[in-house]
Amino acid sequence: MTIDLTLNNGVTMPALGLGVFQSPPEETTSAVEAALATGYRHIDTAAAYGNEREVGEGIRRSGLDRDEVFVETKVWVSDYGYDETLHAWEKAAGKLGLDRLDLLILHQPAPDRFDRTVAAYRALETLLADGRVRAIGVSNFMPHHLDRLLDAVGVVPAVNQVELHPYFTQPEVQAADAAHGIVTQAWSPIGGITFYPGWGEQRRNVMEDPLLAELARAHGRTPAQVMLRWHLQQGRSAIPKSVDPGRIAENFDVFDFDLTDEELARIDGLDAGVRNGPDPDVARPERFAMAIPEA
Repeated sequence: MTIDLTLNNGVTMPALGLGVFQSPPEETTSAVEAALATGYRHIDTAAAYGNEREVGEGIRRSGLDRDEVFVETKVWVSDYGYDETLHAWEKAAGKLGLDRLDLLILHQPAPDRFDRTVAAYRALETLLADGRVRAIGVSNFMPHHLDRLLDAVGVVPAVNQVELHPYFTQPEVQAADAAHGIVTQAWSPIGGITFYPGWGEQRRNVMEDPLLAELARAHGRTPAQVMLRWHLQQGRSAIPKSVDPGRIAENFDVFDFDLTDEELARIDGLDAGVRNGPDPDVARPERFAMAIPEA
């Protein structure tokens, strides 16, 4: 059993996907293969992750028909611009071994060069019109970024992928997305960004939150499963990352229980309003300049 979301252009997308951020290339193929064997039908990657080729290999090894797997990837900032983004599609499709992508999104708003962001999005619109992608979207866009983009383009993004977990629920972003018919997709959906090594040892680990532990015990589940169920019941897409087959399977086992409205509200109440990932409004020239290899 899975849950599908209908995007604003009529395309359906499995709500739960496997994320491969920080998955080493040498472990990504087996993780994708394990996820697809478990029942996942949505894989999220990005040019900047350096593992698109391994994602494609995992899909091929699964033996599934191409149309059975929803493949999402992202254009990095160094490839923003109209012609550059058209070429970014060629690079991504080549590495993935696909002639069509299901969802292609811009990885950052990059407000320090927003004219190039807009040009990149117009290239996504061309790719959509040409049938080379089935849906287009954005990532890490705050409401003011969305407003600037929508003033300049014709196609409303289908998806906005943002940091979202119980300690950082981004209600304003969710409301802005909903107002435009954009699906909110959660990266770090189980709070991984709060406990990744090197991301700040003083951060609270949402996996150890007492309320989530309480709800997990009540439902005979894990805190991670409770968080993923919270996302799904509130209509979001979630892309938990793991390379461990057991954890990959555990994260997918979330379709046969329900949280009550009161429980959902209690999880919402954990929001601390503190971002743990990079601030989308802060320019990162060195990171943004990272070149994406041709092959």
